[in-house]
Amino acid sequence: MTTINGEVAYRFEPVRDAFAANFDQHGDIGAAVCVYHHGQPVVDLWGGIADPDTGRPWERDTLQLVYSATKGATATAAHLLVQRGELDLDTPVAKYWPEFAANGKADIPVRWLLSHQAGIVALDQPVPLAEALAWQPMADALAAQRPQWTPGTAHGYHGRTWGWLVGEVIRRVSGRTPGRFFADEIATRLGLDFFIGLPESERDRVSRMSYRQPEVDLTTVPEDEIPEELRDQVAAWRDPNSFSNKAFQVTDPANIDFNSPEVQAAELPASNGIGTAHSLARMYAALINEVDGARLLTPGTLASATKEQAAGPDQVVVAPSRFSSGYMLPTKGNPMIGPNSFGHTGRGGSLGFADPEHGIAFGYAMNHIIGGPDDVRATALVDAVRSSLP
Repeated sequence: MTTINGEVAYRFEPVRDAFAANFDQHGDIGAAVCVYHHGQPVVDLWGGIADPDTGRPWERDTLQLVYSATKGATATAAHLLVQRGELDLDTPVAKYWPEFAANGKADIPVRWLLSHQAGIVALDQPVPLAEALAWQPMADALAAQRPQWTPGTAHGYHGRTWGWLVGEVIRRVSGRTPGRFFADEIATRLGLDFFIGLPESERDRVSRMSYRQPEVDLTTVPEDEIPEELRDQVAAWRDPNSFSNKAFQVTDPANIDFNSPEVQAAELPASNGIGTAHSLARMYAALINEVDGARLLTPGTLASATKEQAAGPDQVVVAPSRFSSGYMLPTKGNPMIGPNSFGHTGRGGSLGFADPEHGIAFGYAMNHIIGGPDDVRATALVDAVRSSLP
């Protein structure tokens, strides 16, 4: 039985039980969960193994790469610039990034980048990985790229391109890289242990990810044996030219080793944020409440930032999705507390979100990358939080 460390406030004990069950029953190796309620931490738990190769234990300050949960941090940086009057989401991207106007993109507003409506989910010619990690070659390739659909007419999850697209706007407006801007204006202000671009000095604290292969590869199953509700998705996975595949093949090679020091040190604002579950929860808490005297966004800015911008069939995921200007919004199977929640999931199970109605902010980070319909870990934790509310 895994030892669970940390603190839980009165009434939130069910979260400890669910967290322990994730290790005993649902495959967690090393993980942490944190919950804030009305600006105060009420759950801060961790346990397990940070590095399965060496047996290094997961400590309070263990850092974890959270994949696309990073997008919530990057979106928050963009909205901070909006709040300061430096960025207008309804202004064409090309005002801030003139090269972006190429190939029919002159009128795409910044808001469509944030809400996955720009249609720039893939590249005609993938960028060598080393160049993509250096930033500018990828930004140049995206500026020159033609949209894959008429911008504004549909939405589709810009899984990897989103970070360079939104990040370059942040860089052009602020004069700082998105990782530097986040560090200066958000992480330092709130005391967050969260990085977009990991400093070498923090490398030894990072957990090592393990990946579980699915028990059944649906792409090899005869079509008549695939559940009807999954057939469209599986057909897209089988098509090498689908957006479902092309969206994650923007680098050469397409498969990125997110355990590698080079990848972790680069700034990938869509997918390589590294931090603690506590920092994820604290950031979201500071979006909906004051936390130790600091609040990131005013209520008016937050209302605009979390207003639905795109909903319905997703051209990449091939399932319904909902987005505000940068944050995911609740859908069936997307574990959040209530209809006004906003946040972002990450590949394999990580999650950060806030629910302003109930004053809840949540962060979960783990190193066993599972994903798929049989991964119930984040859902179980969120259900436990919900059951703990008065």
